[in-house]
Amino acid sequence: MMSHYVSLDNLMTHFAQLEQRVIEVSRSNSMLEVKLGEACRLIKFYSSREKTLTEERDMLLTTVTSLQQSLQEQNNLRVENQRLKEEVMDLKRSNDRRAEAEQAEVQRLLREIGREQRKHQGELEAVRRQCRTEVELVESKVSSLMEVKDSEVTKILEEKDKEVEEMRKKLKDHEREKQSELLRLQMEFGAKLARVQSSAQRLQQQQQQHHHGSSLLPPSVFKRKLQFFQEEKNKEIMCLRERIKDLEENQRVSEGGLKRKRN
Repeated sequence: MMSHYVSLDNLMTHFAQLEQRVIEVSRSNSMLEVKLGEACRLIKFYSSREKTLTEERDMLLTTVTSLQQSLQEQNNLRVENQRLKEEVMDLKRSNDRRAEAEQAEVQRLLREIGREQRKHQGELEAVRRQCRTEVELVESKVSSLMEVKDSEVTKILEEKDKEVEEMRKKLKDHEREKQSELLRLQMEFGAKLARVQSSAQRLQQQQQQHHHGSSLLPPSVFKRKLQFFQEEKNKEIMCLRERIKDLEENQRVSEGGLKRKRN
């Protein structure tokens, strides 16, 4: 019977402890609820923060990717620039070698041109000497020919002078003959004219006696014949004078040519 006996004091103590525990648990639950609210708020904040960070991360990733591409492009450009620099250096070295080769070729050509010029100068000098010799020979021949021609021309001129002198002499003789002929004709004309006039006077007297008359041979007929004869002789004299003038002109031309040749 004693074993089933419950002590009220112990029960109250135990209840008090249990109540205390309930209060503590309730207080703890309140604190936990507060912490849970704070945790929910933190979760929302961190979720929003995570979203923002995710967006920033994506933007940074995009930026990093772009930067990586830029760096890659710069690296590629650097490699290309280096390659181009090497090619430029190779071209420069090749051009330098080509320029040296061309300079050497130019020097060789200049030396060859110098040799050819000296050779050509020697040949030209030889040709000049030969030409001078030939010119001197030709001049000598021409001088000899000119001397011969001068003597021939002099001889021809002397012959022409003789011919001109003979022509002048013949002209003078011819003029004297013509003058003599003219004097003779004038004398004959005068005699005939006197006879005709005498006959005319007699006839006129006879005609006057018979109340008519005319001159059978008027003096004007003899005058016309004499004038015609004089004109013909004058023409012959003019022809002879023209011929003498031509001969003298030819002589002057020949003498002028001879003087030029002598000079």
